[in-house]
Amino acid sequence: MTLIVNGQKIEETEIKSEFERLKPHYEQAFKDQNSQEQKAQLLDWSKENVIEMVLIRQEAKTNGAPISKDDLDSVFAKTKEQYADTEQFYKDFETDDEAKIKETIRMQIQVERKLEDICKDLPGPSKEDIDKFYDQNKEQFKSPEQIKVSHIIKHINWQADEAAAENVIKKALEELKKGEVFETLAQKYSDCPENGGDLGYITRGKMVEEFEDVVFNLAVGQASGVFRTRFGFHIAKLYDRKPPALTELKEVKDQIVNALKEQAKSKTIDDFIDKLKSKAKIEEI
Repeated sequence: MTLIVNGQKIEETEIKSEFERLKPHYEQAFKDQNSQEQKAQLLDWSKENVIEMVLIRQEAKTNGAPISKDDLDSVFAKTKEQYADTEQFYKDFETDDEAKIKETIRMQIQVERKLEDICKDLPGPSKEDIDKFYDQNKEQFKSPEQIKVSHIIKHINWQADEAAAENVIKKALEELKKGEVFETLAQKYSDCPENGGDLGYITRGKMVEEFEDVVFNLAVGQASGVFRTRFGFHIAKLYDRKPPALTELKEVKDQIVNALKEQAKSKTIDDFIDKLKSKAKIEEI
C-alpha cells in the first residue's frame, strides 16, 4: 500500500512504523474485537495519522517561518548533548548523516512553530465555560475518604522471626487493653516509633490491602487487635475520618482553565487539519 498526498509519496514503511507505535496504546481499547478487526481499525488510524502528519509538514514547509542556520545548529547541538551515548543519538534518528538529522529537526521546529501560530490568538475560557466544566465534571473533583491512623508494627525479618514478633505485639496489645497510651506503646514497641506511629491522613490505595481492610473499618477512637500484613504484625488506631468531599471551584480553577485551553488548542488544530484535508489530493495505490 502506498499513499500519495499532494503528489508526495508516502511509503508503506512509514504507515507500518506508525502502526507499531500505536499498537501498545490501543490494544486494550480493542479487547472486545477479534484480531482481524483490531488490525483493520489500527491500520486505518495509522494511515489517517500519517496523512495528517504529512499535511502539517507540507503546510509548515510551504507557509511556515524559516529557521536560521544558527538556530538549527544550536538545536542540533543541544539535542546531541542530551545523549550520553552518541551511537544512540544516531540510532534514534535512524541515520548517521547529520545533514539529514538537521533536516528532520528543521521540520520538527517548523511544525511546532506552525501549530503555535495557529493557536496564538485563542481567547482564554470564560467564567461560564469554567463553571460549566466544573458542574459537568464534579466526580473528578471529589476528594476520596481520608482517615488519620497510627500503628504499632513488628517486622518479620532476619532480626526477628515470626514467633518473636508476634510475642512482642501481643504484649503491646495487653498493655493497651490495660489503659496504656497508644503513642507511648508505639514508641516502646514499634519498629517505626516516630511520632507515636502516626501515619497521618491516608486514602484507599495508598497502603497494602490487608492493612486498609482493617483500618478503614475502625470507628474513630477505636484500636484494632493484632493483625498480619506482608510486612509483619500490626495494631492500628483510628483518630479521624474525613468523608468524600467536593473540592471547591476556587481550588481547581487553574486546573480547569488549563484543561479548557488544551481542549481549545486541540479543536483548533483538528479544524486546521480538516481544512488541509478538504483541499488535499490523497491517493492510495
